[in-house]
Amino acid sequence: MNIHITKPALQWFKEELDLKGEGEFVRFFARYGGCGSIQSGFSLGISQEAPSIIGTKEEIEGITFYIEEKDLWYFKGLDLKVKYSRKNDEIDFVYEEQV
Repeated sequence: MNIHITKPALQWFKEELDLKGEGEFVRFFARYGGCGSIQSGFSLGISQEAPSIIGTKEEIEGITFYIEEKDLWYFKGLDLKVKYSRKNDEIDFVYEEQV
């Protein structure tokens, strides 16, 4: 599985989480509850924390966006694309079939 962060989404993360760059981490993880679209009863959470065991990652401008190995089950083999919605002024998670 892969993660792709669009440039507008990167800017959103930098502003909302006050990210400066080099050596910072953003984790995507499966959390119980919420309105997830790919696993009933679970949704995707975000936190700023150093990784334990990275399952997949994308590094942009020194910021590592990652998913722990233990959370890969949530994605059912789908790739995660993180986009920014200008209309809603928030990020959107798009799950895509792997190529």
